[in-house]
Amino acid sequence: MTSTASEAQQGRAPGEQPPSWQQRLRRFGYAPRPVIGLRERLVPPYSKPGTHLWRVLGVPPVLAGHLVRWAAWGGPLLIALVAGLLRFWHLGEPEAVIFDETYYAKDAWALINQGYEGQWPKDIDERVLDDPSGVAVPTDPGYVVHPPVGKWVIGLGEAMFGFTPFGWRFMVFVLGTLSVLMLCRIGRRLFRSTFLGCLAGALLAVDGLHFVMSRTALLDLVLMFFVLGAFGCLLIDRDWARRKLAAALPYDDEGVLRPDSEVAERLRLGWRPWRIAAGVCLGLAFGTKWNGLYILAAFGLMTVLWDVGTRRTAGAVRPYVAVLKRDVTPAFLSTVVVTFVTYVVSWTGWIVTKEGYYRNWAEAEGKGGNWTWLPDWLRSLWHYETEVYNFHVNLTSGHTYESNPWSWIVLGRPVSYFYESPKPGKEGCPATEARECAQEVLALGTPLLWWASCFAVLYVLWRWAFRRDWRAGAIACGIAAGWVPWFFYQERTIFLFYAVVFVPFLCLAVAMMIGALLGPPGSDERRRAVGAVGSGVLVLLIIWNFIYFWPIYTGQTLPMDEWRDRIWLDTWV
Repeated sequence: MTSTASEAQQGRAPGEQPPSWQQRLRRFGYAPRPVIGLRERLVPPYSKPGTHLWRVLGVPPVLAGHLVRWAAWGGPLLIALVAGLLRFWHLGEPEAVIFDETYYAKDAWALINQGYEGQWPKDIDERVLDDPSGVAVPTDPGYVVHPPVGKWVIGLGEAMFGFTPFGWRFMVFVLGTLSVLMLCRIGRRLFRSTFLGCLAGALLAVDGLHFVMSRTALLDLVLMFFVLGAFGCLLIDRDWARRKLAAALPYDDEGVLRPDSEVAERLRLGWRPWRIAAGVCLGLAFGTKWNGLYILAAFGLMTVLWDVGTRRTAGAVRPYVAVLKRDVTPAFLSTVVVTFVTYVVSWTGWIVTKEGYYRNWAEAEGKGGNWTWLPDWLRSLWHYETEVYNFHVNLTSGHTYESNPWSWIVLGRPVSYFYESPKPGKEGCPATEARECAQEVLALGTPLLWWASCFAVLYVLWRWAFRRDWRAGAIACGIAAGWVPWFFYQERTIFLFYAVVFVPFLCLAVAMMIGALLGPPGSDERRRAVGAVGSGVLVLLIIWNFIYFWPIYTGQTLPMDEWRDRIWLDTWV
């Protein structure tokens, strides 16, 4: 294509200079979008991996071709398998009730046995570990401050493997492993690259915080799984909607797909099952922990803006008006309404048993007021929710491991889930040691991965602002939805492990940054070689860093000096 034709397609007369604002922004890295066909803009093709690497390794051409075709699923499955094996190793150890497992493991056991949480005695943990079959589920209702979905998930593992550490960690392990597989596929669809998708999943597989949370019966990993699932569903829905719109656009006499304002503004996209699936995932996230509501708000806005971009690309003159008329109401029903219906359904056990905490409040204490026409169970649930909200916003009691969200991204204050000091000659502590050893499970992200992500977050923000890259915007939205809301509750007692919700998006950001380091398409061999060496060194250092911290992720006994070598910052103690 000649430069004159290119200028004409960009709306400029031949020889006309770009607008002055573009010239000024170029010093900050702005570059106009390259001219791409309309179909490729609406439905970008996946990059086609070559067989050169396999041939270098001596693989026959026919087999190399099969490996390339299978890579789209084979690569993610292989990475997920490795991640699963790492997480499954000694899953039941430490054989103890660690950190907040003391709440969720017991609540989950009560849910699957009687449909509502019970009031457990304070000294019951040791009896559970010694003889779980001899521990009776308390029938007195317990006051709990989190919705039931995450506890139902934990309870499913207990139903299969018993009221033991392995049992209450099993389903969290399963979701942690599946989230690695999901991120590989999500990254592939987002970047249109199997390599970058698998890289994002591999980074998640070796993140220490995700690893520890995948082996601990807490709610935040379950929340992360459903949030990631919702993001993936919306990503599929975006591709589905753009394909449908592209199929409705006309071709000119030369067989080239052309934008059409009437089609772009008036076409109704109809039934969008993947958006409804995203609503269900968001409802399950909200039904796990309440901060799922912030994710709903952010993702709901994101998917509507995606629709604006889709209709604008297809030729809509007034894309916002078109989306307001055609898409906003269906999007609201598919996300917000479906989310809240799913949330209410998640309380079914509490509703039908009629013995849960505050279950009979409407009948006993809430007889007056203007809302008596509503079902008693619904008014009782609303009262319960208001009491829980008051608890959360007023939770300001100090904790040894609380942290400010500003420090999360640099791992300022990780949380110690488990710590013991075995004496020499006992529990793996060498008898030759002059003092006791250390045995710890530390909820710490892989430091080099998280510190690299600081630069990656800046990169995606730059790319979103100056290159108008929607992929960078989507990653930034996922990070912001899981992180920013906590800044409004800095007086509340909060912990770094809440950040596991946006760890997958940090991995996507690092993968995108590494993709840029490798060089854009068409780069010469020297540029590619330098980028490959730099990227390879970074990835290998991250993997080494995960291996180095492995003992304090898994609770292995270490001599005190070796444990101290792994405490890089004073705030980690």
